[in-house]
Amino acid sequence: MAREAALDAAKSLAPSEGRRPRHVAIIMDGNGRWAAQRRLPRAAGHKEGVEAARRAVRAAEEFGIEVLTLYGFSSENWKRPADEINDLFGLLRAFVRTDLANLEQRGIRIRIIGERDGLPADIVELIEEAEQRTAHNGVATLVIAFNYGGQDEIVRAARSLAEDVAAGRKAPGDITRAAIAERLQTAGLPDPDLVIRTSGEQRLSNFLIWQSAYAELVFLDSYWPDFDREQFQSAIATYERRDRRFGSVGAASA
Repeated sequence: MAREAALDAAKSLAPSEGRRPRHVAIIMDGNGRWAAQRRLPRAAGHKEGVEAARRAVRAAEEFGIEVLTLYGFSSENWKRPADEINDLFGLLRAFVRTDLANLEQRGIRIRIIGERDGLPADIVELIEEAEQRTAHNGVATLVIAFNYGGQDEIVRAARSLAEDVAAGRKAPGDITRAAIAERLQTAGLPDPDLVIRTSGEQRLSNFLIWQSAYAELVFLDSYWPDFDREQFQSAIATYERRDRRFGSVGAASA
């Protein structure tokens, strides 16, 4: 009876089937402020942030989310102190080495987006290993945006298409929204239905700005290290109550 009651309680917290988002993207913000509140070094906040990322992956898997994208390190984060950047690299190393086998066994495909030029060689090797080992998994996809910037991604896509036009491989009229989307690093993935940002900040910060054109945005006041299953479920419940119109007239106004 106790086990059945626990299962019923879990189901009551799970998102409903009809409005479940296929792709959830999360801006993991507030590690440093979480640490500062506790008079801890910023590195402690980033370490706890990794634990929150593990919880998010587990919850997304439980909720049946097809794609979960986590914003780990932006191209603008290079402006941070060198020690903090090294700490972030170290956490990525630890995450891949510790979690890769488990994620592989659970059928989760790993995809890393972002610019790889300029990253330490061992980080690039870990990224490639994670992608290769999980390439054939199909239960869900975990996308990690690392050294990523949305504007740079669009520029690279546009430059690639312009080179094709200059070489005669494409005509100017061939450059469509679909053509650009195919040149983005998220090609083949559904666009985010829901973007969550923690820490109370209310902006995208150059994260998936093309792909999130019609995403629902949910901003949480809590810092990322405190993010848990219940907050994830609450954000999805908010999404489920939204009327997604994609530029058309909603059902309530029809």
